[in-house]
This record gives sequence, C-alpha cells and structure tokens, in this order.
Amino acid sequence: METTHRELLRASGLVAGYGGNDVCGPLDLVLEAGQALGIVGFNAAGKSTLLRTLVGYQEPVSGESVILGSFTDDSSFIYRKAVSVVFDEDAFFPSLSVEEHLQLIAGGHQIEEAQAAVEAELKFFDLTAARTSYPHRLSSGQRRRLLLAAALLRPSLLLVLDEPEQRLDPVMRAALGLRLRRLADAGTALLVITHDPEFLTMVADSVLLIVDGQVIPASVQDGAASIAHS
Repeated sequence: METTHRELLRASGLVAGYGGNDVCGPLDLVLEAGQALGIVGFNAAGKSTLLRTLVGYQEPVSGESVILGSFTDDSSFIYRKAVSVVFDEDAFFPSLSVEEHLQLIAGGHQIEEAQAAVEAELKFFDLTAARTSYPHRLSSGQRRRLLLAAALLRPSLLLVLDEPEQRLDPVMRAALGLRLRRLADAGTALLVITHDPEFLTMVADSVLLIVDGQVIPASVQDGAASIAHS
C-alpha cells in the first residue's frame, strides 16, 4: 500500500484484543504529520489496548497497523527513531539519577547541545531539585514527569501518550497541554489517551470514541462531553 510523505500511521481493519478475543474495533485510520488524535472512553473500554495495538506493542486480533508505510516492528531502528511512547508504566534504571536518565536519552539520540536540552527538561518539569535523586526516591508525580521529560527530550515524528495528565497538578497539566499543541502545530503527530476534558480540548483536533467495543470518530467537543459524563 502506498503512503504519502506525511502519512505516519495507517490502520486497516484493526481489531484490538487479547488471546484472540475482540476488545474494540474494527478501525480504519490514517494519521498524518501534525494531526493530534485523542482517544477517549469509559474505564476498561479498551483505550490502552487500542493504543498499544496501533503502535505495534501488541498483536492485533485482526487487521494491521503500519508505521511509516512499512514498519510493524517496534524494535526496528527506524521505528525507534520516529516514535516516542509513554504508557502507564514506570520504566527506569534503578542506579541512574533523574539527570543521568535524561543524559542517556540525549546521548542515545545524538541531541545537539545535549546538556542544555537536559537542563531545559529539568526546568520545564520542575525536576531540577531532584536531579541527583534515584527513581525509588521520587514521588509518583515526579516519576511521571521524568517519563514525560524523557519522551519529549528526544526527537520524534509520532508522540504516543497514555493519560499523560495523570499525577500532574493543574499548572503542569496546562503547561504540558500547551507544549503538546505547539508540537502538533510544528508537525509532530500525537496519539493521546486522556480522561481530562480540558486537556483533550487543548491538545486534540479529532477524537476516537470507544463505546461498547466500537471505535467511533468524533469531534473534540463530543469527546470532551463524553469524558465529562463518564
């Protein structure tokens, strides 16, 4: 299947689930550079399952999802250079400090002026005072901010975030939402699960609404209303 130079993800007849059992779908989707897509639904509707399947972290029950026209393997070098992901999991090296985690990401992605970029993330996510702390010494909110800092520090064409607003205070939520919107306006594609209607309205320009196993395209306003009534 041909792809345009702006097309980053294409799902065709995608059904997400476990052990051959459907959770939600089917879904046909094309995500292009600069598009910001929110995924909303009730708890246990299948949001994270769908997101993981879309980006190749788990096998679909049927159909397929392809990154950059040909990649379905999240371990490929080109995939890893293009896609930055934060799911609801803490993934840290226990012997590395906050600053060392970010330095590792900056070095691995050959970021120019790496230490300046690390300093900027420490400041944005209010982690400067915790820079020498190890993961087990961080609060839940600090660990979340470190994961987000690592994801945003590195370059990406597609940024995938599962409830990034979790464990963030209102000021940080607003700052993150504004930053994500600016990234989308600059050409980064976003896939974002959220339970916050204000955050959704700030970040997304379209929505997938999961209801009773169906994945329904919806407006941002309808998505926000669905969250508010859930």
